[in-house]
Amino acid sequence: MRFNIVAAILLILIGMFMLASNLGWTNLNLSRLLLTWWPLGLVAVGIAILFGRGK
Repeated sequence: MRFNIVAAILLILIGMFMLASNLGWTNLNLSRLLLTWWPLGLVAVGIAILFGRGK
């Protein structure tokens, strides 16, 4: 259940960032950001699996 909430919040934040980028409110490049920080997603999934096994 907790993972679903985190995933939902993450999707909302990504969507808001993409919308802001499309509307011209920010000049950050999403593809460059994802190419730089994609390993953080792997670490987050690994931590979620590790702590989720106890339940």
